[in-house]
Amino acid sequence: MLNSFAACALLALAAGSAVAQAPAATAADLDPVQWVNPLMGTDSKPSLSNGNTYPAICRPWGMNCWLPQTGKMGDGWAYQYGADKIRGFKQTHQPSPWMNDYGQFALMPTTGRRVFAEDDRASWYSHKAEVATPYYYRVYLADYDVTTEIAPTERAARFRFTFPKTDSAYVVLDALDKGSCARVLPRERKIVGYTTRNSGGVPKNFRNYFVVEFDHDFASTAIYQNNTLVAGALEATADHAGAVVGFRTRKGEQVNARVASSFISPEQAELNLKEIGGSDFEAVQQQGRAAWNRALGRVEVAGGTADQRRTFYSCLYRTLLFPRKLYELDAAGKVVHYSPFNGQTLPGFMYTDTGFWDTFRALFPFLNLLYPDVNAEMQQGLVNDYKESGWLPEWASPGLRNVMVGNNSAAVVADAYLKGVRGQDMQVLYEALLHGANNAGPLDAVGRTGVQYYNRLGYVPYDVKINENAARTLEYAYDDFAIYQLAKALKRPKQEIALYARRSQNYRKLFDKETGLMRGRNQDGTFQRPFNPFKWGDAFTEGNGWHYTWSVFHDVQGLVDLMGGRQKFVAALDTVFTLPPVFDASYYGSVIHEIREMQLAHMGQYAHGNQPVQHMIYLYNYAGQPWKAQYWVREVLDRLYLPTPDGYCGDEDNGQTSAWYVFSALGFYPVCPATDQYVLGAPLFPKATLHLPSGKDIVLNAPQNSAANRYVHGLTLNGQAYDKNWLSHEELLKGAVLDFDMSAIPNKQRGTAADAAPYSFSKAK
Repeated sequence: MLNSFAACALLALAAGSAVAQAPAATAADLDPVQWVNPLMGTDSKPSLSNGNTYPAICRPWGMNCWLPQTGKMGDGWAYQYGADKIRGFKQTHQPSPWMNDYGQFALMPTTGRRVFAEDDRASWYSHKAEVATPYYYRVYLADYDVTTEIAPTERAARFRFTFPKTDSAYVVLDALDKGSCARVLPRERKIVGYTTRNSGGVPKNFRNYFVVEFDHDFASTAIYQNNTLVAGALEATADHAGAVVGFRTRKGEQVNARVASSFISPEQAELNLKEIGGSDFEAVQQQGRAAWNRALGRVEVAGGTADQRRTFYSCLYRTLLFPRKLYELDAAGKVVHYSPFNGQTLPGFMYTDTGFWDTFRALFPFLNLLYPDVNAEMQQGLVNDYKESGWLPEWASPGLRNVMVGNNSAAVVADAYLKGVRGQDMQVLYEALLHGANNAGPLDAVGRTGVQYYNRLGYVPYDVKINENAARTLEYAYDDFAIYQLAKALKRPKQEIALYARRSQNYRKLFDKETGLMRGRNQDGTFQRPFNPFKWGDAFTEGNGWHYTWSVFHDVQGLVDLMGGRQKFVAALDTVFTLPPVFDASYYGSVIHEIREMQLAHMGQYAHGNQPVQHMIYLYNYAGQPWKAQYWVREVLDRLYLPTPDGYCGDEDNGQTSAWYVFSALGFYPVCPATDQYVLGAPLFPKATLHLPSGKDIVLNAPQNSAANRYVHGLTLNGQAYDKNWLSHEELLKGAVLDFDMSAIPNKQRGTAADAAPYSFSKAK
């Protein structure tokens, strides 16, 4: 890796590289991308999340995204719908405002006085003159009378700037602070350089190399070095470097730029520019539209309202962004990646920018159902994560990050293999799971913090100064179940299988019969005192006792038994919705946004805006009252999701909250990844078709579906009456037709028998 300013000067043209394509849909005439609103969820702020999203202009799972930057440099809320000004158009890799960004740089057109600083160059804009799609963005910058357009590939993009008549048209390249380099190459009409800006999770040699190639000669050049703009200068390496190139333009003249970047080298950035090749702006735009339609077209919904279709496909778009590709194609077309763990360039796949605490629940199961070919690459990437870092990431951006709890890589790995994803080295991945399950990692969020207590006592104690200990215990127990399931499939030794089966029952050690809830427990076996079930944090993670009590994904029947039977279990579920939205925020010292979002939802203690309780509604199916799941699923679909800038009820979180909507709108949900089953709810649309990569279809018909008809009166599967409250993944993969008879009145006879309930560990033995 070149490590001096010379890196900026050595960019050279190299052989072309292929552009990886999104999966193909079976219906060539589908145009689902027309329903996507990338601005859904962008009306957010730190104190209240309506999604905490930004308009990601990119390809499915693309290495780079582009966004219009309204926030100041370094602000995680880079685009806020309520902002008045755009400061630039930023290449971003940000998975969440809370994680912030890395490897970012920005372009900004201006006219008139030559400016560089972000406040000076910012321009007023209006949403009335803004067009945002996943594959194309356009906006009018009022202060400069300039229209900017962007059409991306996976690692490159085309820009088109439409200028007025002027002899002082400019494009600013801001490589941002914290160490950057910019060099202007007038003969080649290029700006090259690198940025090192990041928010952690990178090795010391981290750089994102960029190349910007224009189709016009430069009328002027300037370099920005820290606070000084030097006219005529051609290069700078500084804490904060950038460049300004000028043009003389006629009214309506368009200046085009091709942009690419690489985490590997300047030469690789030039290779990545070949993704565009000779394609003009319209061609790249249409190629992007086609790529999105291929990916989105794996799900085809019919009927419903326009807003329901907009919400559905906007959520589906969000499920196809993360984890993003961190690999590139070398001059020979081979897959290589820059390692965010050791800084080397190595062969093989790598994906990043996801938190398994969120996404193990529904996002990865969704990939396993409809995009197993993509998840096969992700699983191969996890092998490389382990080989290069010694651990599986629980939150990666781009390397290991110290946030959230649990050891949920176990579920991500196990669910993929158990649902037929192949091509990954399972010997290495299983070794990685055992290593993570039995060791504390280099960070609290890697491996298992408190493992010495968990493996000895069966829980992480409340009184040993390990925060969020009950949440850790409950998640470790489920993760042990995932390892148990995988161990059986891999035919591991019986003693090893039995060990993880036993550990999967550790959730029982936190159940408090006095309150009927999960509760922190001390080393001596006593429960924490005082105990406030409405207290967020403390023993739990971004939730309270009414949320985490349900975190027994793998043994709901065991939880039913602990609570005293079906009637008491259902009563406790009902209570979540009937309690007032009271809370104790003392652990945090202030009201965190997740608490505020629970308040605003007007659903009692149900906090759909955060992940721990999102599966809870489906648990009615385990206790013989599936109609209550059907009622509450529709309530959440209707009330808490809209295709608008304030359209989410909390953090969208890397596709998880969107995957909940997509699954639930289809009529089923993966309550327990690492099993074969999906738990039934009720479909939202009169018809939905899932085009599986095998060429087979899953067709879900509900012709009487309506706002009033939210209940499943009857169901047939492939023409045969079906009274179970779950569907088999294996059977669905064979192709299936489900016919839902929808009604305005709940059917309190269907799905009530004990054998209609979905899988529970306690019943399977």
